[in-house]
Amino acid sequence: MPKRREFIAGVVGGSVGLFASASTNASVKGGMTDMPQEVDACVKPAAGPLIPKATGEAQIAKEVAPMVPLARVGKEAPDFEATAYIPGQGFKLVKLSDYRGKWVVLCFYPGDFTFVCPTELAAVAARYPKLKEMGVEVLAISTDSRFSHKIWHEVELSKMVEGGIPFPMLSDPGGRIGAVYGVYDEEAGVDIRGRFIIDPDGIIQAAEILTPSVGRNPDELIRQLQAFQHVRATKGSEVTPSGWRPGKPTLKPGPDLVGKVWQVWKVEDSF
Repeated sequence: MPKRREFIAGVVGGSVGLFASASTNASVKGGMTDMPQEVDACVKPAAGPLIPKATGEAQIAKEVAPMVPLARVGKEAPDFEATAYIPGQGFKLVKLSDYRGKWVVLCFYPGDFTFVCPTELAAVAARYPKLKEMGVEVLAISTDSRFSHKIWHEVELSKMVEGGIPFPMLSDPGGRIGAVYGVYDEEAGVDIRGRFIIDPDGIIQAAEILTPSVGRNPDELIRQLQAFQHVRATKGSEVTPSGWRPGKPTLKPGPDLVGKVWQVWKVEDSF
């Protein structure tokens, strides 16, 4: 009888642990423990969500537990490892925590060779120089394989924007990462349209989730990033009102401003 591998989920202090535990004398060869770093072969899975192992007085369930969405605005972004196609570099493993210290835009999208998705990726690629100027990294991710990403880039995306897509295109087979971020649609089997802005400390500052039929605006993404960066630069002493852009009035929260916002900000400032 083949050895049985149990999946154990534990909850400790509000965090969820998910890890594999082999039965006695069972080998971990072939699992992610022995996985080489290169990802050139046909099937070399990445670790997926990197959720801390439960310790202490954990609630243990010996059945496969469904992935519970863990991503929350204002909380640390769940770490993960994924295989990726990076135009000009080939196939690589990408780990979210390797980007700590930088602003990151994590963009989930429904699929390669679809209709709205190529317009979004091409539009973000066209604004990528501005994002890099702001110190922002972009990670695009869908349930498609890295091989599909490569062919899609070659036959379509590279023809839509000069130079093609300059950022990594990650693979999330089975939607394991998307499930942790609350964007995986089990019925459709795809990650729906979701965008997360993650600050240099690894904290999610913004989350936007749309149904697949409507695309996102990269200029609005840049505006939000500028606002979050300004708030961070002022250590929270200034906040940005509706539609804020650099050069527009900010607000300084405090008792003296209560009930008097109308005196320092006008609706016209939002446009």
